[in-house]
Amino acid sequence: MSAKKGWWSRLRSPTAKYSVLTLLGGGFIAGILFWGGFNTGMEATNTLEFCVSCHEMRDNVYQEYKQTIHYSNRTGVRAVCSDCHVPRDWTHKIIRKVQASKELYGKVMGTIATKEKFEAKRLELARNEWKRMKAADSRECRNCHSFDGMNTEVQKTRARKQHEMAVEDKMTCIDCHKGIAHKKPEGMTEEDEL
Repeated sequence: MSAKKGWWSRLRSPTAKYSVLTLLGGGFIAGILFWGGFNTGMEATNTLEFCVSCHEMRDNVYQEYKQTIHYSNRTGVRAVCSDCHVPRDWTHKIIRKVQASKELYGKVMGTIATKEKFEAKRLELARNEWKRMKAADSRECRNCHSFDGMNTEVQKTRARKQHEMAVEDKMTCIDCHKGIAHKKPEGMTEEDEL
C-alpha cells in the first residue's frame, strides 16, 4: 500500500526528471488520441451515408448513381462515392479533402441548393471532376480496374477494340467513361467528349 501511495505522491509533485517523462508520455498519448480521432473523422466522411446526407447529393446525383452498375450488379460489389472521388493514399486524400472544403462553401452559399441550380452548375462541376480525374490518370478508377487485369478475350468486340486502342494511345478511363455513374450534363461540347 505504501509503494502505491509513494507512486501517486510522485505523480502529483514530480521531480524535473519525472516532469519530462510525464510531458513526453502525455504528449504521446495526446498524439495517439488526436491521430485516432482524425483518422476516424476522415473515414466517417468517406461513407455513402455521409456523402448523401445533404439533400443536394441525395436528390440529384445519388438517384442517378442508384441506377448504375456501380451501385447494383451481379457480383454485389458496390463502389461508393469516395471510391471514385477520394484517393486512397494519404497524401492525395488530404489534398482532396482540402479541395472539398470549397464544395462546403458552395453548400453554405446555396449555389446548388435546388434541382434547377444544380442542373445549371452541373456541366461546370462535371468538367472540374473530369479534369481532376484525367490529371490523376483515373487513379480512383484504377483502384478496382486496370488494363493489366482485363481479359479482353471475353469482352465484346467493340469494348475489346476500344480498350486495346486506349492502351496503345495511353488514354485513361475518364477519356471514354464520362457519365458512367451519373448522367452526362446538358450542353457538353465535342471537346468534353474527348
